[in-house]
Amino acid sequence: MKGYFRGFMMITTRMLEKPLWLMLVFSLCVMSLVYLNHSVWDLPVGVIDQDHSSASRMVIRSLDSSSKIAVKNYESVDSAKKDLAARKLFAVVIIPPNMEKRILQGKTVTIPAFGDATNRLANGQIEQDIVSAYRTMTLAYNTEILMNNGFSPLQISMILSPIKGQSVELFNPGISYAAITFPGLMVMLLQHSLLIAGTRTSIVLHTLPTGKPPLPVYLGCLSGLIPIWLFLSIVLFVVWPMLLGYRQTAPIPDLLLLTFPFILAVLGLAKLITECLRNVELIYLTLALVTTPVFYISGTIWPLQSMPTWVWFISHLLPSTWATKAIAGIDQMGQSITEVGFDVVMMLVLGLCYASLGWLVGALRDGHLRKFIYRRHIKKHPVSEK
Repeated sequence: MKGYFRGFMMITTRMLEKPLWLMLVFSLCVMSLVYLNHSVWDLPVGVIDQDHSSASRMVIRSLDSSSKIAVKNYESVDSAKKDLAARKLFAVVIIPPNMEKRILQGKTVTIPAFGDATNRLANGQIEQDIVSAYRTMTLAYNTEILMNNGFSPLQISMILSPIKGQSVELFNPGISYAAITFPGLMVMLLQHSLLIAGTRTSIVLHTLPTGKPPLPVYLGCLSGLIPIWLFLSIVLFVVWPMLLGYRQTAPIPDLLLLTFPFILAVLGLAKLITECLRNVELIYLTLALVTTPVFYISGTIWPLQSMPTWVWFISHLLPSTWATKAIAGIDQMGQSITEVGFDVVMMLVLGLCYASLGWLVGALRDGHLRKFIYRRHIKKHPVSEK
């Protein structure tokens, strides 16, 4: 225990003397400035009115009154498409000629819309508002047609809305798309920074002039990283989202209880990476190249269920996948700590497996495993001297 405590205090003291890990907080502040507005609104959308009727003006007013769309009127389709290609517009809506006449005649009406699909979030918001504006216009004209044919307001209501539905939110993940991606971003920052610190600490311990330290000292040094990253988890999962105004449902003890096995799993992965590479430059290059792919396959950007089977399997070998699911579950979806218990168990299992594989790879590279097998073989089959 003395060796463990000595290694623990040595790393913790060095981390506090040179708090370079605070750069993570600065990086977080810069990176998350894009989420300060919480949601997107006033997206410029070009509208070409080729009908100039009451119906077309109703659609344009409905689009302009939406919080997501800022209407820009164009005279020609070519000029609007040119601005769309130049990224001055997010979408172009064309109101076709004779639209009102076709509606009054009961004919099908199509409103062409061209969107910039490279921005999935903005494109989805604009599409919803265009559909809503079209429904508002058709509802008004259908009501007018029915009233002109002698239907009462009650009869019109029964025809157009025969079923009175009410939407009840089972949970509220937040006020915007950012509230869903935010936990995943925080988990990735925590994982990436801890992988760098864990691999760096392991390499320094491997290259000491006195040789590799005893196992208790080694474990104590890695344990010295845990208090620092527990503190960072409070900053990432509690303090900063609260300052940005995002909804939080999980108490701090539950977040710490989830973060602790996640830290252990990442330290186990750091052990495996260190033993496989054993070079600072290679480790930094590897971590820099794999961080973005890991973020994409963690389930934050794309649903895990929609991934190919082999990609799904790889994603579940990463601690960040389980941590994102668990932390978003208790902090955004109102789940209890027992409901994410399986995720906690999987993080602990991954940490144990990675640490065991790292020890096995290290024993193979250092020759300890071959010596151990050779000694066992000699004991079972002693060589007799003649």
